Amino acid sequence: MSDVLIAPSVLAADFAVLGEQVREAELAGADWFHIDVMDGHFVP
Repeated sequence: MSDVLIAPSVLAADFAVLGEQVREAELAGADWFHIDVMDGHFVP
């Protein structure tokens, strides 16, 4: 059985305080962050 990884989506964050919310998610145990990229561009 493999380990479970937590990867919250950046899309669910408040972009006005993105850095703060990423830090909070890291402190809460996030392993990765899910972002969407299409044709080489971030897709919010």
